[in-house]
Amino acid sequence: MAHRATHAKQNRQATRLPPEEDPEFQIAPMIDILLVLLVFFMSISSTEVLQVNKDITLPVAKDAKPAEKNTKGQTIVNVTWNPITNIGGLEVDNNKFGQPEQMVGYLQTKVQANADMRILIRADRNVRYDYLKQVMIAAGKAGVGKVTFSVVDKDSNNP
Repeated sequence: MAHRATHAKQNRQATRLPPEEDPEFQIAPMIDILLVLLVFFMSISSTEVLQVNKDITLPVAKDAKPAEKNTKGQTIVNVTWNPITNIGGLEVDNNKFGQPEQMVGYLQTKVQANADMRILIRADRNVRYDYLKQVMIAAGKAGVGKVTFSVVDKDSNNP
């Protein structure tokens, strides 16, 4: 009987799985997940970030109100100014215009698509008032009823 008990004990030990080793940390699946998240966040990022022109130095307005959260139906108009030649330039949705009158047709099509459209003017601090006035007149001719200006609350050149 003792022989049979020993034999049964040996059979149980033979059928048991050997103890597992500690699992290794797999880095490849984690990198895959991080890349998927990166692509996701890049795809949902706001297109307004892409429309910002780094050549524009915004004017300072200490009493400015914060920007509205609702940016649906907003078109950004970047207004640049070359102080050497005293010539302004316009950029609307990656379309460049030499004179404000040239953007009237483009803005009219956007107003027809969305009657509640507004424009956000990002004008360089060196832009002459006469030129900015022409931009606003052109927006009015296109049927834009809402115009806002982008400014900063403190001068980044003076800490």
